[in-house]
Amino acid sequence: MTTISVTDAELRDAFGRVRSEVGKAVVGQDGAVSGLIVALLTGGHVLLEGVPGVAKTLLVRSLSAALDLRTTRVQFTPDLMPGDVTGSVVYDAKAGDFEFRQGPVFTNILLADEINRTPPKTQSALLEAMEERQVSIDGETHPLPKPFMVAATQNPVEYEGTYTLPEAQLDRFLLKLVLDLPARDAEVEVMQRHADGFDPRDLAGAGVQAVVSAEQILSARSLVREVRASPELLGYLVDLARATRQSPSVKLGVSPRGSTALLAAAKAWAWLQGAEAITPDHVQQMLLPVWRHRIGLRPEAELEGVSADTILRSIVQQVQVPL
Repeated sequence: MTTISVTDAELRDAFGRVRSEVGKAVVGQDGAVSGLIVALLTGGHVLLEGVPGVAKTLLVRSLSAALDLRTTRVQFTPDLMPGDVTGSVVYDAKAGDFEFRQGPVFTNILLADEINRTPPKTQSALLEAMEERQVSIDGETHPLPKPFMVAATQNPVEYEGTYTLPEAQLDRFLLKLVLDLPARDAEVEVMQRHADGFDPRDLAGAGVQAVVSAEQILSARSLVREVRASPELLGYLVDLARATRQSPSVKLGVSPRGSTALLAAAKAWAWLQGAEAITPDHVQQMLLPVWRHRIGLRPEAELEGVSADTILRSIVQQVQVPL
């Protein structure tokens, strides 16, 4: 087995400290914190879904505070226009010419708060930024900073005043993380922190400090890409994806892009665990957040209350694991 370099170990420890820093402000959402870190390590985007009050926005703000990155927040509303996100060309009277003024998307982490409260036209304004890491205005291309990540929050689609995200945009999110209500012990700890004076608007007062830089994130991404995947493991990924397309409850299965997204997420998770190669366990642990928003259920399955998570868990049980 190859000896892990000092740089590799130091970077992994640094991301462990990010988890600790976020934990100073957010309680009981360890899985979501792990998902956000995986997205950072792969250059992916994250969709956070949960009822109001489960710390979706606080989670992203806490992650931002633990990173030495520029972060911008956009509150998505029904009257938000695409140019309010990407920027627009305006006339400069002093210069006597038109100039491009950058929108809030020109940042390292874009917190798209309640993204499904704005119409699809404005939601789609993010498609090029998320996929190509650039914005095109009037025929000119403007690259976004590196690293760049969209962390979007949304309320469940059945809530009043929400719009369903288009399939094309959903596919741009590496992960969909579902934030449930906390367990009793975690909720008691939240209450205790507030009783002791915790202010969610003052993360510096909570002691959250930046412990990872942009350069460290980009270096870690290079190491994540070096994590190996055997031919048998790649075949396992393909078999899982094909099983979603053959499920009688699914009208739209996982595409090859979904398979490569799972591969990338599994590599990041394996690296965080100190592994040099992906195992089926790494794949299975990342499968739900990577694929739950990439399959479309048949209407009869939805009427029966079947969820994407239920189908994916069943597929994991059915597909043979490589030895």
